Formats: sequence, C-alpha cells, structure tokens
Amino acid sequence: MIPRYLVDVDLDSIPHVHTDVIVIGAGIAGLFTAIRASENKKVLMITKKSLLDSNTRYAQGGIAAVISDEDSPEYHMQDTLIAGAGLCSPEAVDVLVHEGPNGVQDLIKMGTQFDLENGEFALTKEGAHSQRRILHAHGDATGAEIVRALSERTKQDPNIEIWDDHFVIDLITQDGECYGALVQKPGGQRVFVRGNATILCSGGAGQLFRYTTNPDIATGDGIAIAHRAGAQIQDVEFVQFHPTALCYPGAPRFLISEAVRGEGAYLRNIKGERFMERYHQQLELAPRDVVARAIVDEMENCRSTFVYIDITHESEELIKHRFPTIYEYCLNYGLDMSTDWIPVAPAAHYMMGGVKTDLHGETAVRRLFACGEVSSTGVHGANRLASNSLSEAIVFGRRIIERIQELPPLQGNIQIRAEAEAPRTEISSQAVVEKKLKLQKVMLRYAGLKRSAKGLQKGYDELTRQLAFFDSMMSKREDYEFANLLNCSLLTTIAALAREESRGGHYREDFPDRDDQMWKKHIVFKRGEDRIEEWI
Repeated sequence: MIPRYLVDVDLDSIPHVHTDVIVIGAGIAGLFTAIRASENKKVLMITKKSLLDSNTRYAQGGIAAVISDEDSPEYHMQDTLIAGAGLCSPEAVDVLVHEGPNGVQDLIKMGTQFDLENGEFALTKEGAHSQRRILHAHGDATGAEIVRALSERTKQDPNIEIWDDHFVIDLITQDGECYGALVQKPGGQRVFVRGNATILCSGGAGQLFRYTTNPDIATGDGIAIAHRAGAQIQDVEFVQFHPTALCYPGAPRFLISEAVRGEGAYLRNIKGERFMERYHQQLELAPRDVVARAIVDEMENCRSTFVYIDITHESEELIKHRFPTIYEYCLNYGLDMSTDWIPVAPAAHYMMGGVKTDLHGETAVRRLFACGEVSSTGVHGANRLASNSLSEAIVFGRRIIERIQELPPLQGNIQIRAEAEAPRTEISSQAVVEKKLKLQKVMLRYAGLKRSAKGLQKGYDELTRQLAFFDSMMSKREDYEFANLLNCSLLTTIAALAREESRGGHYREDFPDRDDQMWKKHIVFKRGEDRIEEWI
C-alpha cells in the first residue's frame, strides 16, 4: 500500500514559510514559470540539486514551433497527432501549435539566443516532422542555452527566492486543495512551505530504467508526490526510448540527437547494412518508437548490443558546426563522427504520461499545477513528437500563470498530523543503492521496449516485494527518491499490464497490434481508488 505521506508529519512542530507561488523543480518549465509568475508575485523556487541540473540542460535537438512561411499550425498539428498514435488531445495540440511561436518569442526576450542563418532562424527537421520547424542553439546545445538564459534571469529577479539542495518530500493538502509542500533542507531540518499556488516542474522518470539519457535527478518525484496527494496520473505506460544513445565501453548513455538523422545520418547494423527501409517508409526519420524497436530487432537478429549511426558521408565542416557538443563528446572516447560510425542503442528518454492537467495546467487537486515532462496535458499521446517537449513547457507555463492570477487568496489554517501505523524500520544507504539498481533492472527487463503479460506480471511481483520500504524511517534524498521510483514503477507496470495492445511507446509482444476499438482510451490512476479508463 502506497502511503499518503512518506514520513511522519506534524506541521505544528516545524517552521512555516509563506510565499505566493511555489515552483518545484528547475528546467525550462520551472525557470519559465518562475520568471512569468514573478512579474507580480513572490516566488519560491525549490530544486533538489541546482538550477543547472535538469533534463532541459541535456536537450540537444531543439524546440518545435511554426516559424517558416512554408510551415503552418495545421501541418504541426497533423504531425503531432500522427506521432501520438490516436491518444493526443486535439484541443491540447491545437493550443500547442498556435501558441508555440509566441512562447519562443518569450524565450528570446528572456535572453535565449537561437542559431541564425542569413539573418533568419536556422531551422532543422527531425523524425516524423513534415517541415523544418526545429529551432536550435549552438548547433546541438539548445537546452543548455535555454537554461543559461533563464537561470541568469532568475538569479537576478528580486521576486524569486531560490532554494538549491532542498527536497520536497510531499505536498500538503486538505479537503482536495493544495496548501504547499513539506520540504527537507540540506541539513535535514524540515519546513512547511505554504503558497497560494504550487507548480510541479520536477521533470521525468528516466531513472526507472537501467539505461537512460536522463540525469540522475530524474526519479519521478513529481508524479509520485502528486499521486500520493490525490492528483490523477495518466498514460504512464507510455515511455519513450530514444533510439540512439551512445553505447560504448566506459561511456554513459549519452544522447545522440535525432537531429543527426535529421541532417542525413544513416542507421546501420553491425554488418554495415542500412535497415530502416524494412520497417518504415520514412526510414531513419520514422517516429521514435518505430526506430527504437527496429534497432532492437536488428540487435537481436545480429546478436549484437548496438547498431551504428553513420554521418561520415557529410562534410567534417557541417558535422563540427551543427553538432559541436556531440562531436566533442564522442571524440573524448576516441570516436570521430566525421570518419567513424558511432555505436548506439535505445535508452529510456521521456515519460509521455504524468500528472493529468486541464488546458491551464491545473490538476484534480485545487491550486496544484503541473508543467513540463511531469505533466500529462494530452499533447504527446502515446508517443511524443521530437522537440515538442520544450514547446509544451513554455506554452502551458504561460497558461498556468494566467490561471494563477485569477486565484483568490488561500484561506484558513491547516493542521496535519500523520504517523505510521507501526514503528518505522531502520534502513542503510547501501541497501537503498542496491534496491534502486534492482528496480532499474526489473523495469528494463520486463517493462522496457518490449513487454508481455508474463514478463510484466513477474516484474510487478518483484516490485511489490519492496513495498515494505514505505514503512521505513526515511531521512535522506536517496531514500525519498527510491520511494518515488517504486511508486512510479508500480503505476507504470500496472498500466502496461492492463493495456492489451501495442500503441506508440507501449509495445506488447503478446498483443502486437493497435486496437482502437478496445483501447483508444487513457488509463488514469488516483490513489485509493480503482483504475479509471477514459475514452477519447
């Protein structure tokens, strides 16, 4: 049983801090919403590491928006709906494609410098896009440039207070309304932060899996704390594995951007053969789920642990100019993109589902909002279109702030006292490290790119053996992170077991076909209630 709170809570016994808006997490979602909210409100921004640690920082490809005269919102919408495999919310996608360009202008006003060619934005094309609509910065360092610009702006804003190295343990709610958060400070002291509005911008859950392009902070915290607080969690069976992460001895699973294929790179198996023509008419630019499974098939057929991405037919000048970050990173491991085929394999990359919101980012818990990868706005459906994630964060970030302006002041006192039914047990830090690694291996083996009822049930059974951890005496960041990973892994596995079809980022070997008649619907969880299935 997943508890309401991870620790014993007595608000009367800890300090209280008051602010207008609480922003949990950094990245483009947290930084952007904090800046917009600070125009007329006091903002407290809480990060468990620092402003510079987020998935956004590692985003290479760019941000999708209709900029070119040859493009249109209708084209962008069509591409997004096709990639989303029938589960996108047309209303949410319509919001994204029409409001995305204005969001890009907001980023520029906040100091982001996108690449230019002949005085105009340099646009590239990525998988499943019909037009060149991807803006990028410093070639392949778009995320880093956005984080640089927004973090500098944030640090200079007198209305934004930043708490680095603080951990949000749980949200504090009463009668279906969010009053703020229980936060642990670096020294271990806990405080209650009360706010008129709370915005979850805590990113994804790539650390659910043994191999991921995500940094170590991506432990699904926002999804887990929102679930425990009574929010609805939607579509978490849909996990996007990026097809091309560096797979080389001694190197982390570093992302080799989709834009490399967008600029003409080929995929080859270890025999040197191009293979994507056997899987999809768009070849290397097919949707990510198609490319990732094609790579796994080739790896299995050739009994290898990787395939190659080959851009050696392009000029060295183009490669160094367009992909300086990737080029330098590979060179550190003795791989030269201009002359070598680069070994790659799929790795967990993006959670399509998350905390369900409306078109203004508000969850089922009043005054609780979610923005960015932690949210499920309906934009991504069963498979996110490349580079739509950064666009989604700014579009819905703007809408969240508009909604917050309308909120009346938070009224009433709150007194929460919650204790475990039985005495909490001691845990060791080493045990948590081992538990996390085991969880990641279970998820990769049974809930990864290829799934089946037998495997998912076995994985679920192994995960449930860890439920006693929720009765532990948690006190450290790694304790809370493991509890959140366990929370998310259980939801993901249950949803994947329930969905008896294959769609987007969810592939069942025992149900390999898409089934719109039975499964054109969302799977939604709410703590303490039965699973909900909502038809589209």
